[in-house]
Amino acid sequence: MGAGWQSRAEGFVRTRLKICCIADADELRRAVAAGADAVGLVGPMPSGPGPIPLERAAELARLCPPPVTSVLVSSARSEEGLAREVEIVSPAALQIVDRVEPEVRYALRRAFPWLRLLQVVHVEGPEAIEEARAATAGSDALLLDSGRPGAPVPELGGTGRTHDWSIARRIVESARVPVFLAGGLRPETIGLAIRSVGPFGIDICSGIRRDGRLDPERLAALTAALARA
Repeated sequence: MGAGWQSRAEGFVRTRLKICCIADADELRRAVAAGADAVGLVGPMPSGPGPIPLERAAELARLCPPPVTSVLVSSARSEEGLAREVEIVSPAALQIVDRVEPEVRYALRRAFPWLRLLQVVHVEGPEAIEEARAATAGSDALLLDSGRPGAPVPELGGTGRTHDWSIARRIVESARVPVFLAGGLRPETIGLAIRSVGPFGIDICSGIRRDGRLDPERLAALTAALARA
């Protein structure tokens, strides 16, 4: 991501790595040292692991060294709500984890021309293929996750569940923008995930944590698995 979000058609030599749910400066240093291309800073969420105050996210975004991309993960849906969080944190990229209309993304592009927009699509069934097609409008990239936005308490990430990778593969093959894969990934399954889906990048949170903290052993296992893949 730091080296550019070129499309599959333009070619790339390795799978990009986004490490999400960064909690503090120590975890940021560990992620950067492990070779992360991007780090996820999770804002207010209705459920799931990893939320931190926006003020702390802003501090971590300032500490993020180039070319690593700081990504604010937001559950806001309105242009105003998303813009407010971007103004507080000043990230390099914004990950929108709930459904929004394309007009919202276009408005954000006008307001923050330097900001990259990463739209999440939750793969609950084959209907996600059409949702992903529509979600490319105004987006720099897509991220396929395993949440349930329509649940009584919306699940918008960090579920630890995988989804149907055959659907994810179809989205990757047809998308006009880079596609990241998330949802229940672990070092032990990264190789299979990359071979099955062929994503531009992977996004991982709980799969490299132990007792809620970024685990050095699991982080090392992840980077080794990526190198083999």
